[in-house]
Amino acid sequence: MVPFKSLIQFDKASSTPVFIQLSNQLGHLIRQGTLAPGQRLPGTRQLADLLELNRQTIVAAYEEGLAQGWLESRSGSGTYVATHFPEIKPQGLAGATDDSSATNSVSAGSRPGNEQPGYAFESVDFLVRPVLTNQAGLRLDDGFPDIRLAPMEELSRAYRSYFRWGNPQQHFGYSDTKGHPLLREQLSAYLNETRGLQTTPENVLITRGSIMGLHLASQVLLRPGDVVAVGETTWSGATMNFKKTGATVLTVPVDQYGLDVDTLETICRTRQIRMVFVTPHHHYPTTVTLRADRRIKLLQLAEAYRFAILEDDYDYDFHYLSRPILPLASADRRGMVVYVGSLTKSVAPAFRVGYVVAPKVLIDELARHRRIIDRQGDPMLEFAIGQLFKTGDMKRHFRKTLRAYHARRDYFCDLLANALPDVVQFNKPDGGLAVWASFDPAIDMESLTEQAAQDGLYLSNGLFHNPLGQRLNSTRLGFASSSEAELERSVAVLKKVVHA
Repeated sequence: MVPFKSLIQFDKASSTPVFIQLSNQLGHLIRQGTLAPGQRLPGTRQLADLLELNRQTIVAAYEEGLAQGWLESRSGSGTYVATHFPEIKPQGLAGATDDSSATNSVSAGSRPGNEQPGYAFESVDFLVRPVLTNQAGLRLDDGFPDIRLAPMEELSRAYRSYFRWGNPQQHFGYSDTKGHPLLREQLSAYLNETRGLQTTPENVLITRGSIMGLHLASQVLLRPGDVVAVGETTWSGATMNFKKTGATVLTVPVDQYGLDVDTLETICRTRQIRMVFVTPHHHYPTTVTLRADRRIKLLQLAEAYRFAILEDDYDYDFHYLSRPILPLASADRRGMVVYVGSLTKSVAPAFRVGYVVAPKVLIDELARHRRIIDRQGDPMLEFAIGQLFKTGDMKRHFRKTLRAYHARRDYFCDLLANALPDVVQFNKPDGGLAVWASFDPAIDMESLTEQAAQDGLYLSNGLFHNPLGQRLNSTRLGFASSSEAELERSVAVLKKVVHA
């Protein structure tokens, strides 16, 4: 006789009904071989007495087992373990000294399969990178926006209008993989107006942030063995996508004027380049702006050597000079540039809205690839953002945040220069949401950030920005997400731990 009373235990505090708990545990006993195929189970009354349960609970558990296929019913004979299961050798209960310890074997938290799968798969080392999150308290982050400035009330109104507008069948059914037509229309017009692009909605694909756009472009344009040129310091989120396709990533120096296109030209003479990844406004992580003459030459090289330019323009809206240099895409007349951007820095990272701008034929192909991993985006969010563009609320938000971040940049740079003049070197960035700061070589960045965290200040140690074999001792210090008072306290903590 199987010791059901010892093998089966119930959690009365669980939200899972008792009959489901019982059915699940019977299934577990069958899978581990304790209950053999074709074995007769106790009658419902007998098992109810053994487990001190209501008979209807046993009936419901058996019915659930029948529905799941673990059990089978034989008319006039009773309930049996299904015979179509192979004979399973019973597993010993490791460490068990009596029947009461057997209940541990059905505890979900103790199952080995919860930690490691029973099959092999390849773990890719270069995909391991720190997860950037909005830290509570004082922070000099990677360059995040101040969520407190986001147009939440306007966005809320736009969301509500979605429920009042149009055909509900259309609104809450499947939508266009390329994105909500309102947002594509409004975004196309906005990019044409502010960035000098010449697009129609057919040139725009809405994505869940810029990282999806980079991923899709990598999947469509790259094949194993292709060569992608990137800055010697660059965004690891991009290089991970390039490497995952099997492409070879080749680094090109970056100086105070951006990507060194003369070196790129020398490389092009000896190697076939498939793609160049660049962030002209403003280079990540160093924040430098790609000089105008280099932009022209990069486009000329792309046309001459037939490589694609993947332009990541993640923070164009936050440029603090009177007339920012237009994107590469604005001067592209041969369809060489795939232009990727995002609204997560403009509104809030939680609102996953990015976009890809490219020739229509490529947008169509990107949409086909997008469909196999994400049938569509978030139509309600996309509609709401489109409404904010249509009403002018988004433009007003950009102007407000541009003024706020401009003032914070100036205030933060003055604080940093006055507090740590001999320890931290930096150039005031033309735009963006962070300062690229290089610390005295004698400072251990890991130790510095750990001590700062103990005093309530978060900042990155910057180690993942280091090119192979180099120690930059630099990191990004984001100023946009903090008020001036918070920036003042943050620099005070930084000064304290530097001189500790």
